[in-house]
Amino acid sequence: MKTFTIATIAGDGVGIEVVPQAKRVLEKIAKKHAVTFSFQDFDWGAEHFFRWGRMMPAGAIDLLQPCDAILLGAVGHPDIPDHTTLNGLLLPIRRAFDLYANVRPAYLYPGVESPLAKPRGGEIDFVVVRENTEGEYAQVGGFVYHLQPEEVAIQTSVFTRRGIERIVRFAFDLAVKRDKKKRVTSITKSNAQGFSMVLWDRTFQDVAAEYPAVETESLLVDAAAMNFIRRPESFDVVVGSNLFGDILSDISAIIIGSMGLAASANLDPLRRFPSLFEPVHGSAPDIAGRGVVNPLATILSAAMLLDHLQMTDAARAVEEAVAAVLAGRKVRTPDLGGTSSTEEVTGAVLEKLG
Repeated sequence: MKTFTIATIAGDGVGIEVVPQAKRVLEKIAKKHAVTFSFQDFDWGAEHFFRWGRMMPAGAIDLLQPCDAILLGAVGHPDIPDHTTLNGLLLPIRRAFDLYANVRPAYLYPGVESPLAKPRGGEIDFVVVRENTEGEYAQVGGFVYHLQPEEVAIQTSVFTRRGIERIVRFAFDLAVKRDKKKRVTSITKSNAQGFSMVLWDRTFQDVAAEYPAVETESLLVDAAAMNFIRRPESFDVVVGSNLFGDILSDISAIIIGSMGLAASANLDPLRRFPSLFEPVHGSAPDIAGRGVVNPLATILSAAMLLDHLQMTDAARAVEEAVAAVLAGRKVRTPDLGGTSSTEEVTGAVLEKLG
């Protein structure tokens, strides 16, 4: 029997509530697929910061590296600046393990209502692929005259041909694998950013030439935001820079009914290092501790984890169980208009898993 070692970082806020639910699902599916999961729990996050002055210990990366995958709940606390929490935990993991492909599916499940008027279940089905290690989040820059009246902040985006090419190629390969519309949409802003985004456009065109069977589309980010609302059913795989992918994937999460359904993967496609899986919703301090957070985004992130571990049938089983619960319209948390608790929703998924 194969054993996978999974690092779990529940983190902050509702992360502490949803990660245990995803672990319950993984433990259930393991019994049905002749594997075991060895969970290595790390209590890093805001409480670690309050005690030690940092979000995770100095040797954190070394502790994570031997693991097969990482499951993260959420990072963020109202009493700690967001740039401190993000740059203290999540971004260092992404960079250290070169998790350059951030994958965020957007699927409108039957039984879930979109805030948009037209789409019905299954009609929204696309994936946002976000470059995850450079671009606008490269953290190159600094302060001059720090904390003085004439203070200057310099923030430099970093775009490399290598970084753009590998994420664009990942997007095309994903479009071929999905075998749906076979369309890749590139998100840019080259009318205003005449160097970085022009390099992005040129690189996209060069890679696209290698995939003649895949249709392509290039949109400015403002037009893309509009078209996510106006014609979401037309998208298949959307690829964008770190910033653009971040913003657009929040729009995609809302149009499929709730941030509580938005899963994500931070992947090393070369499998040199452990990949990281997390819900998109963040720590949600406004509802933390009330037992009403939707666990499905984390459970679906766990399904993406299973797929990355090449447990395709197990991943599909979890996805189908979630779909069945949502289609039933009976057990759902308040974000979807229901009154069920976090535990009750997970229980319903476990029941569907048999």
